[in-house]
Amino acid sequence: MDINFEYNQVKASARLEIMAGQRLEKLAQKYDFIVRADVFFKKENTSDPDTGMICNIRLSLPGPRLFAEASNGNFEASIAEASDDLERQLRKRKERLKSH
Repeated sequence: MDINFEYNQVKASARLEIMAGQRLEKLAQKYDFIVRADVFFKKENTSDPDTGMICNIRLSLPGPRLFAEASNGNFEASIAEASDDLERQLRKRKERLKSH
């Protein structure tokens, strides 16, 4: 699986890439039909300190792409939330593939 990282108003961070990569590799081991992942890190100016650090993850696989977005006070929490959301979507997709 290929993983591409893109930063918007955020300084590139090897630590964030490693953390996101580890979570995505776990998903790829569990769901072998994942082809590629695109991870986007964005910083948004908000008055709420619990939001503003946004992580978007888009997965390419057979059929429609899957997408998850999370906004939290730090990127680590956003990565965790987005990857958990993608795991739910992948579980549903796998169930649909098995039933056909």
